[in-house]
Amino acid sequence: MDTRTTVIAGAGVAVAATAAVVAASGALGPNAASLASPTPQEAARLLTQATFGVTDDDIAAVQSAGMEGWIDQQMAMQPFSTLDFMNQRNDDETLRVEPHGNFVRSFWIGAINRPDQLRQRMQFALSQIFVVSRENETLEFDGAFGTGNYYDLLANNAFGNFRTLLEQVTLNAMMGIFLSFVKNDKEDPATGRTPDENYAREVMQLFTIGTVMLNPDGSPQRDRSGNTIPTYTHDDIAGLAKVFTGISWFSPTPDDGTFLSASNPYIKPMIFYPTHHSTSRKVFLGVVIPASTTPNPAGDLKVALDTLFNHPNVGPFIARRLIQQFVTSNPTPAYIARVAARFDNNGQGVRGDLGAVLKAILLDNEARDTAAAQANPNFGKLREPMIRMTNWGRTFHARSINGFYEIGETGAPTFLAQGILDAPSVFNFWRSTYVPPHTRIGDQGLVAPEFQVLSELTAASYINVMRFTVDQGIGADITDFSGTDVVSDYTAEVALAATPEALLDRLNLLLFYGQMSAGLRQQILAAVNAVNIPASPDSAIQAARLNRAKLAIFLSMVSGEYLTQR
Repeated sequence: MDTRTTVIAGAGVAVAATAAVVAASGALGPNAASLASPTPQEAARLLTQATFGVTDDDIAAVQSAGMEGWIDQQMAMQPFSTLDFMNQRNDDETLRVEPHGNFVRSFWIGAINRPDQLRQRMQFALSQIFVVSRENETLEFDGAFGTGNYYDLLANNAFGNFRTLLEQVTLNAMMGIFLSFVKNDKEDPATGRTPDENYAREVMQLFTIGTVMLNPDGSPQRDRSGNTIPTYTHDDIAGLAKVFTGISWFSPTPDDGTFLSASNPYIKPMIFYPTHHSTSRKVFLGVVIPASTTPNPAGDLKVALDTLFNHPNVGPFIARRLIQQFVTSNPTPAYIARVAARFDNNGQGVRGDLGAVLKAILLDNEARDTAAAQANPNFGKLREPMIRMTNWGRTFHARSINGFYEIGETGAPTFLAQGILDAPSVFNFWRSTYVPPHTRIGDQGLVAPEFQVLSELTAASYINVMRFTVDQGIGADITDFSGTDVVSDYTAEVALAATPEALLDRLNLLLFYGQMSAGLRQQILAAVNAVNIPASPDSAIQAARLNRAKLAIFLSMVSGEYLTQR
């Protein structure tokens, strides 16, 4: 029997096993009434998980269409092209800046203003799984347009099939540069050259199957001695690395020269160079590609990616990663199993349907049961630093004075400690399995990924950044550097400032999806009431009302309750 068949058959067993786990759990379907006719608070909570910030219009849209209907509407929206945006700005002398700057600006414009919020959030989530980083200087400067193209790739495949996404990521020049397998040449015993193993390792460890064999519910499989079972060995890495030889820069007339040096490497997918592809026997994950006298890089790549895609680990591995990005750091095994089952079969016999996976994540009862979430101290996640900033911008209708959205780079620990495609390594800004040392989180066997960038420095920095941002806006006005560029509109909040209870009701809905505690509410009310509104003149009255609104927003957005998305 062909060993490839064994792996694919194993995937079929995993599908059946996952279905059994889901059936045993009762599948815990969400309340149909709340999905079809959500309250404003229920709509705001879905939007908190699925968008870059909650607005009145978004709440109304979810209430009108229902939760599933809103998701379907979002998935039907066409993706925005970051690369087109960068090219348009580059062609306009009044808007032209360094290309990587326009890449960053495109992100902030989209997150704050564009309507395709669910696609953008999925794109953002995928960028933290299939990581490439502008910390690599080639991607930051020479490859800036390629970076925009890579981000478009994630948007275009956000609700598509995982197998397609995996192949396009593999052949993207930015990934080839970042994980050093562009120009990967076949082994040469005479010189001692061996294929680069970087991508072969990371495509398994981080992009598809993880490091240990998983049950359908994401829990680790164990041998008779109680030890976890590794998914691969170094021999598997070495065997798979041979598959990724003979892949290099695009050229309409490829030859040995273009294999080594590209004239246009950053936009077009990499191509195959058969003479540089290994023809020796390749063994990985139980699959054997026999030695051949004729190089077949395309065929070998298909075997490798099909093997990874059909591995039984992929469903629970990707389910857990995406649940962590959208809903909670520590999903229950039953939640993972239900989502993994949807990865294995979208209900129509299709494996790897990411749109179906995301819908399963967001509509699952574990995601939608607000009361259960609030009662469970282990539910939820630390809001990502960049999403806190987009929450401010989108919720309070921020606009750019000059159209640049010059928020700029945010990855420094003295700013937000997170930036778009700016992670320090392929492991992202934080590992999905990160456990804060010497904490009750660790004592309970839980994880808290985003805590990896939390420190006294970053906590204080966030407070300082938000104090200034809420008060004056953010980013340099690059037309004359005289002030901030991105400023908010607090009209709705100022209108309620004379009645602080109403102001807090509004912030409770938009920032806390109706779950602000009575204690926090009283603290903020006391601070707001301490800002006196004079009887006259009108300018002083308006200034006091604006100060009340800003204070209430600032205190809300630096509170522990806001920072913990539940």
